[in-house]
Parts: sequence; C-alpha cells; structure tokens
Amino acid sequence: MKKIYFFLVVLVSSLTYSQVINETFDSSKMMEKRGLKIQLPRNYKPDSKEVYPLVVVLDGDYLFEPVTGNVDYQSYWNDMPDCIVVGIQQSETRDLDFYYSEETDFPAHEGALFFEFIGMELIPYLEEKYRASDFRIAVGHDMGANFLNYYLFKEFPVFDAYIMLSPDFAPGIEPKLAERFSTLQHETFYYLATAEEDISRLKESIEKANKLFATVSNEKLHYKFDNFEDTNHYSLVGQGIPKALNSIFYLYKPISAKEYKEEMLTYSGSAMEYLLKKYEAIKGLYGFEKKVIENDLRAVAAAAKKKDDLETIKELSKLARKEYPDSMISAYYQGLYFEEEGNMKKALQYYQSGLLLEPSQFINKDILLDKIYDIQGSEGN
Repeated sequence: MKKIYFFLVVLVSSLTYSQVINETFDSSKMMEKRGLKIQLPRNYKPDSKEVYPLVVVLDGDYLFEPVTGNVDYQSYWNDMPDCIVVGIQQSETRDLDFYYSEETDFPAHEGALFFEFIGMELIPYLEEKYRASDFRIAVGHDMGANFLNYYLFKEFPVFDAYIMLSPDFAPGIEPKLAERFSTLQHETFYYLATAEEDISRLKESIEKANKLFATVSNEKLHYKFDNFEDTNHYSLVGQGIPKALNSIFYLYKPISAKEYKEEMLTYSGSAMEYLLKKYEAIKGLYGFEKKVIENDLRAVAAAAKKKDDLETIKELSKLARKEYPDSMISAYYQGLYFEEEGNMKKALQYYQSGLLLEPSQFINKDILLDKIYDIQGSEGN
C-alpha cells in the first residue's frame, strides 16, 4: 500500500510542466541569503492581468515537490486555481528558523527573525515581482507546521489557509489557538492531519487539539481534520496535501453530478442564477474571479432543458459568447437557443458558423455536424 502510494506521488510530481525558478533571496532581517524554489503556473505571463493564489512552503527542500505536483495536477483538471508556489530552503537552518521561547511559546531570536522575514520581506517581494493574488496558503510539516500557527495571532493574519501536516505543537499553544479561532473575522482555512503510525507524542497532542478545535463555533473558520490509516509521520504528507487542497477549494470545483442533482436542480431560482451566485461566492471567498468553465455551462444547459427554461438558455448563449467568443462553445449555445425556440434557420446558421471556430473540451466539429444534419434532415421531411 505505502509503496503504491509513493509511486503515485512520484507520478504526480512527474506530471509537472510548470515553470520552476531557483532564486537566492538576500534577507536584511536575517542578515543572510536564503534559497527559494518557485513554481509558476503553466501559462504564466508577466504582462497578463490574471493573478494567482500564493502558496508558501516551509521546508522547501523536501516539501516543495509534493506540493507543486499536487497543485499542478489539480489545477490541470480545474479542481483548484493555478497557483504560484514558493518553497523556502531550510535544510541547514531548520532548528534556528523554527526556534521559539519556552517561556512564551512564541518565536524568539532567530525564529523571530525568520518569522519577520516571511511576512515583511518575502511575501512583499513575491507580490511585487510575480502576479500573486491576496489569497495566500501556507504549508508546513511537524516543526514547520507549528511555526505557521504564529501568523494566526497577528491582528491581520498573513495567510488565509494553513495546511498543518503532523504539527509539533508548542506546549500550551492549542488552547490559545482555539481562542483565536473563535475571534477570527476573516475567512480562514485550517487543515490538520495526523496518521495511525505518526510519532506517538505528536499524534496524541494533535488528537487532543482536534477535539478542542472541533468545538469552536465561528462561521469564518473552515476547519478540517484527517487521521490517515496505514500511514506514518512522513508518508502522511502524500495524502494530506491533496486532501487539504481539496478542502480549501471545495467551492472552486466544477459542478459535479451530485451538486447538479442536489443543489442546482433544487435551487429556487434559475440554473443561471445558481451559476452566477456560485461564481460570486468564489470571488468573495478567495478574493479573485474564476472564469466560467465549460463543464458548468453544460450543467446550466442541462438544467434549463430539463425545466423547459428557454430564458436561461438565452442567457447561457450570451454568457458563452462573452466568455468564449472564438470557441465552438459560443456558436453551439447560440444555436441551441434558437433550436429550442423553434427557429431552425437561425440555429442552423450558428451551428454552421461554429465550424470555423476553435474546438473546445466538449464541443467539436462532429457535434456541430450532428446538429446540422439533424436540422437539415428534419427540414427535408
């Protein structure tokens, strides 16, 4: 089981074709240089207006590739947005970077400098140089995961989402975190994971923390906990990262068969109203706009036809034309509207015009030709 899982992790990492950059950052806070590994999205363009969530990975020496592999894979299938992923190399400075005072349980000395380096130097630098959005995710493992907790105690936390893989909690920090969770006024995602074969003292403290965190009542906190079977302190990383990304971007995902049946079809308004509300919620939760994807257009069309809602099909045709003017999708949904309206002449014109446009994920020349032949056949009878 473990061997198979590690093979899958390597396979996912091998699928990464994004742009990876190695940089050296000269920190005035720490008075030293620190290596960075940066992965940009596949189609990243510096002059584009599109912005991307920023993912900061501690222990980038070993944690960067598992994160980038999963980000690249899930974003390829539209399960999450493309992201800018930055790994901080710490192999020789790890203990000093994560140092905290035993008296206060908060960063001190080199740990305090590293804390300021990330929030006051690194993130501003990355946002100035790359097209990063305001939505930020932090990923940490054992001591690194514990260190990320400290950003939550700032009045305005640096990160919006925290992926905590088997954190080595500082003594007494759990009650402080629970109290802080209850007062959060900003949408915050907190993913916590341990494993059946995790280090015993860590597993015990994490399970206690989970019981405490699960009692927090705050609609701004999106909390998720996993305890993986047949997994240890190191292999849980491979399972925790995709589960964490999945829980953070649950709203971003394409409309599934389950969502279509249980939510879109039962929605009190039209299918188009449901779609627009969903995309507005995505913008509100993550702070950036998502381009309407073809899968979701298909869901609206199916729901509209099922409800005999011609007005929604008309709105859908306009949206498709706006979002995909050079794609066959545009002509297909405009043709579909006129076909449902009974104007076969107009429908035929749009289906035929689509043959000159670019095929999409679901619409190609064969589909348009089938529509054309059906109309021509019906007119000939």
